[in-house]
Amino acid sequence: QVQLVESGGGLVQAGGSLRLSCAASGRTFSNYGVGWFRQAPGKEREFVAAINLNGARTNYADSVKGRFTISRDNAKNTVSLQMNSLKPEDTAIYYCAATRSFVLTRSSDYASWGQGTQVTVSS
Repeated sequence: QVQLVESGGGLVQAGGSLRLSCAASGRTFSNYGVGWFRQAPGKEREFVAAINLNGARTNYADSVKGRFTISRDNAKNTVSLQMNSLKPEDTAIYYCAATRSFVLTRSSDYASWGQGTQVTVSS
């Protein structure tokens, strides 16, 4: 499996931006699709965005389309999530995860998970 470490979380005002990074080690990173998920207190974990193994295909939750952008750099073994126009409802712990599945939106298809990074958006 691949090991994942997230970074870049923090506290930001509504309307602001943050860039999350997911650094991978272990197995060949370019063999994996990578997704971002988030979990707010008292809520189920939800899909946010995902990118396939070569970056040619991306998926976004409706709630973040047009505001978030996922990208990857296989040479650096990293995936980034640029988050713009942040809203208080974006507050959550954000996790990156890796999958060998063609389907990128199901959390059950992801075998490797990072420890998460907290994002807090104040109103």
